[in-house]
Amino acid sequence: MFLDRDGVINRGFLREGKTYAPRRLEDFRLLPGARAAVHALNDAGYLVVVVTNQPDIGNGLVEPGVVDAMHDRLRRVLPLVAIEMCPHKQTDGCSCRKPKPGMLRRAAKRHYIDLSASFMVGDRWSDVVAGHKAGCYTIFVDRGYDACRELQPDRVVRSLPEATRHILTVARLAERRPSRRPRGEQR
Repeated sequence: MFLDRDGVINRGFLREGKTYAPRRLEDFRLLPGARAAVHALNDAGYLVVVVTNQPDIGNGLVEPGVVDAMHDRLRRVLPLVAIEMCPHKQTDGCSCRKPKPGMLRRAAKRHYIDLSASFMVGDRWSDVVAGHKAGCYTIFVDRGYDACRELQPDRVVRSLPEATRHILTVARLAERRPSRRPRGEQR
């Protein structure tokens, strides 16, 4: 289970039609229902990994220690397996920055996560593309400030709690599927 950070778990800041990550620890606030949603995913057996682009570090707009403090706060209140972060500028050409799937693949390798059985939840087209490239089921949290341009997500929702309800429903339905016999096996 992969979750973007800003705009999915915590509040982002909208300026001139674009969202930005908080740059001060005192501005870092969880969105309504985010804590309960992540706990529900964890209780259902999902390994929850945050994957977040943080170009403000590379652009010199926020100190790495401030972002570390934000992540420490997340780790204290949410049952997270890991937080994967890309601190690079948009122009650095790194392999970890979404829409590239580097962070997801790195976390999958470290934590033995099956990407084809995973979900990627994000509020930007780059989250959807990264999830798709990694082989995940993609859920777009449509907050009205970004559009999925390159491809369509598997599901569109308005919040992380709504995404969580959908994920848990999909999981319950998968458990109820009749088991299939291997090819060639007779009754």
